[in-house]
Amino acid sequence: MSFSVVIPARYASTRLPGKPLLDIAGKPMLQHTWERALLSGATRVVIATDDERILGAAHAFGAEALMTSASHQSGSDRICEVVDALSLDDSECVINVQADEPLIPPEAIDQVAECLKLNADYGLATLCEPIEDEREYIDPSSVKVVMDKFGRALYFSRAPIPACVSLPNGCYRHIGIYAYRVGVLRKFVTWPVAPIEAVERLEQLRALYNGVAIHVSIAPTRIPPGVDTPEDLAAVRAFLK
Repeated sequence: MSFSVVIPARYASTRLPGKPLLDIAGKPMLQHTWERALLSGATRVVIATDDERILGAAHAFGAEALMTSASHQSGSDRICEVVDALSLDDSECVINVQADEPLIPPEAIDQVAECLKLNADYGLATLCEPIEDEREYIDPSSVKVVMDKFGRALYFSRAPIPACVSLPNGCYRHIGIYAYRVGVLRKFVTWPVAPIEAVERLEQLRALYNGVAIHVSIAPTRIPPGVDTPEDLAAVRAFLK
């Protein structure tokens, strides 16, 4: 199965305004993410934005980029506009790679695409990794996932799951990279926010609520953290320096 990567990139950010264009080792953060995606097996990598500054920067470093509506409420909505603009078939696969993941391993992108290819009954695929730090286990910003023995997601939560007094074995942090079947994505964006999605503030729960199976596999390598705070930005800058 061939696949495309779409990188949704908004300029607005509460903690880091203009985040996709912040400099890291002489390049915009977005360029690092784009270059990582190019190293995957994707047939096409497209940046989707609602801001002329990001569009101009993307074109300047050679990326294919599309201007999308400023009214989108999520990255999934923005990606769906792109797949429609590109006239992708419902049977095709598109990967959502967050713009603030400048260190994402290309093999992680390939893995979610391969998992969707090998599991015909699933509409989405994503990744996880073992939690080894109890602080991460109880941190609401660390999204946890539980799966059945076949890798089918049972639930995602900001709460510690499976519940335990201390960090249990077999506890996994969800990694926010998604492979969608295009036909499923087109349906997904038409569904209203699900009750469990609203409570947890986790968009993927809309898929589970509507009966869409999500395949979860353990990441092929440790996934470096994305950039959400000034501290994250400083850490990535230090690493790449």
